[in-house]
Amino acid sequence: MPQLKLPDFSQLANRLNLDSDDAWAVHDEAVALKRKGEDVILLSIGDPDFRTPEPIVDNAISHMRVGRTHYSPALGELNLRRAVADYESRVSPHRCTVEEVAIFPGVTAAIYAVMSCLLDPGDGVVMIDPMYVGYEPIMAALNAKPQIVMATPAKEFVPSIEDITNKVDATTKVIFLNTPANPTGAIMPASLLASLAAFCQERGIWLVCDEVYSMFTFDQPHISLRTAAEKLDNLVVIDGLSKSHAMSGWRMGWAVSPPDLTKHLDHFSAMSIFGCPQFIQDAAAFALNNDEYYVKEMCDRYQLRRDRVCECLDQIPGLSYRKPQSGMFIMVDVSTIENDDKLFAKNLLDAEKLSLLPGSAFGEATRGHVRFSLVQPMNILMAGCDRLSQFIAAR
Repeated sequence: MPQLKLPDFSQLANRLNLDSDDAWAVHDEAVALKRKGEDVILLSIGDPDFRTPEPIVDNAISHMRVGRTHYSPALGELNLRRAVADYESRVSPHRCTVEEVAIFPGVTAAIYAVMSCLLDPGDGVVMIDPMYVGYEPIMAALNAKPQIVMATPAKEFVPSIEDITNKVDATTKVIFLNTPANPTGAIMPASLLASLAAFCQERGIWLVCDEVYSMFTFDQPHISLRTAAEKLDNLVVIDGLSKSHAMSGWRMGWAVSPPDLTKHLDHFSAMSIFGCPQFIQDAAAFALNNDEYYVKEMCDRYQLRRDRVCECLDQIPGLSYRKPQSGMFIMVDVSTIENDDKLFAKNLLDAEKLSLLPGSAFGEATRGHVRFSLVQPMNILMAGCDRLSQFIAAR
């Protein structure tokens, strides 16, 4: 019989065939070992270990019981859009209206929708290295052209205004920021955000900021892009509840943008996700309106974990780090021990059954680092520090 010719996949599908082995190989191996019953400590993932606060869970259940299980508007339920607008109005001097708010199933979905409405194939998008590992696949899917700015450890992982603006050329359509940053915990100062907003306003460039760690800051407050900027005509702020409210599996995020862009996001959502579950949106609105105690409690516990782990790291020869100002990770420089961070992480897992994520997964600026996640109880974090110390002492 003649050999059948199989149909081809789309160019988009092929662009998404990114090699993620380097990023997640050690973590995937650690998960497999743990499933086999081995005593593995997983500090290579960013999923909060805290349970979603019970009142939020109860609220979702109550809304399911009264029938809030039907289709939702593409932009989201009005009660949640209003809660987001009220929250943004509280943290910024600029009033936010529901016409500026679009709801999505998570921050990643919000970023993809926003970028889909802003970028054409070949458009330039300025991005900061290091960056969350999910950003580049989004740009690859859209066939956009990343223009990479290095935020090195020597600069405390915060680029200067010149570092960013020097990457802008005639193709640049978007400057994409993340503050507080994953994986470094660095916070961009208000002066930098204000200067970037003015620069982008003058040149007709969109300025988009992922602020999903905005409620998890320690030694200094987060300054929102909407707070720092004078004008909002070209600004988009993206946020969500995954980290701050321990709701990663609920998939609840949003974009705050000029009303004209919100209309496009409405159309995009209508033909793609077609809304989020009603009862989850109801619980999210409840969470935003009744969250002061829970968010502060979790933030305080993360800060205590950060401080205790840093005290341990100070006692391990050969390691250095920059104390994160926010978030749930510490980037540890291991380059004086092993310049190849992937090899360091692999050997650490083999020898001590401790899983840390190689820093090169996030870009060139964190090559030679490993990411130490704080999303485990204190006793497990301390055991992880002990295993790291034992591994280095044995070398």
